[in-house]
Amino acid sequence: MGTKHATNSSEFQVSEFILLGFPGIHEFQIWLSLPMALLYIIALGANFLILITIYLEPNLHQSMYQFLGILAVVDIGLATTSMPKILAILWFDAKTISLPECFAQIYAIHTFMSMESGVFLCMAIDRYVAICYPLQYPSIVTEAFVIKATLSMMLRSGLLTIPVPVLAAQRQYCSRNEIDHCLCSNLGVISLACDDITVNRNCQLTLAWLILGIDMILVCVSYALIIRSVLRLNSTEAVSKALSTCSSHLILIMFYYTAIVILSVTHLAGRRVPLIPVLLNVMHIVIPPSLNPMVYALRTQELKVGFRKVFDLSHYVSRK
Repeated sequence: MGTKHATNSSEFQVSEFILLGFPGIHEFQIWLSLPMALLYIIALGANFLILITIYLEPNLHQSMYQFLGILAVVDIGLATTSMPKILAILWFDAKTISLPECFAQIYAIHTFMSMESGVFLCMAIDRYVAICYPLQYPSIVTEAFVIKATLSMMLRSGLLTIPVPVLAAQRQYCSRNEIDHCLCSNLGVISLACDDITVNRNCQLTLAWLILGIDMILVCVSYALIIRSVLRLNSTEAVSKALSTCSSHLILIMFYYTAIVILSVTHLAGRRVPLIPVLLNVMHIVIPPSLNPMVYALRTQELKVGFRKVFDLSHYVSRK
């Protein structure tokens, strides 16, 4: 079990954790690796394509697409924090993970999840200013604004999530080291601790409200103001155009935060059906990075034109 003696000979401090994979379906979980590997490849390929297109196409050097490029980087990071290890478990039975690696994965997952939420908030504010204050938009949402917003979001995510792995590392892990999960989730890891984990649970809850909760409220307020402003427009065409500029963003935001709420609720019933929260946890890490670029690519005309130019397909595709 990979243990070592602690100072008290009656106790043991484990030196590594064992990730068992998906609970209840260990003998069948190899089949899950195929769709998960496909989703990971799509996430990497589609997000890199968006980054290259935004970089090469001058018409996409706008704040809306700059935030989309930042979202692509965060999506690549989020998927990469977990998917290589999950696939290694499923394909090569590489189930062991050292304590420092496990705590590092906890930190990386929380940081990138927080960054994703932060980027969605930045994009909501960008659309709010563009639609509600179109004349002032160029002077408010400048390149400096995008840089400051991005740095603020990165600092917030990087600093506020530090207590989660630090508190997890301070717990005593005696004898039990098997985690019925395919990644190091904070709640799954601290459930193995021998001492009290109340402070860890409270930290997780506080962090969720401080970051995801506040972001979700601000995003909802932004879109409520956008909808109110749009409904005041007299022209139906203007209403349609205004809503189309943020429809892709709204779809992804609704999916992201709805998935978080569902994941939180299913954790309450996790003892009865442990597979469901684990599966949803993994899907919430791999599906948004593969879904985000596809939704934007399918619903954003400027991005479609950018793809055609990058691949030199503009001559072969009829203009609408």
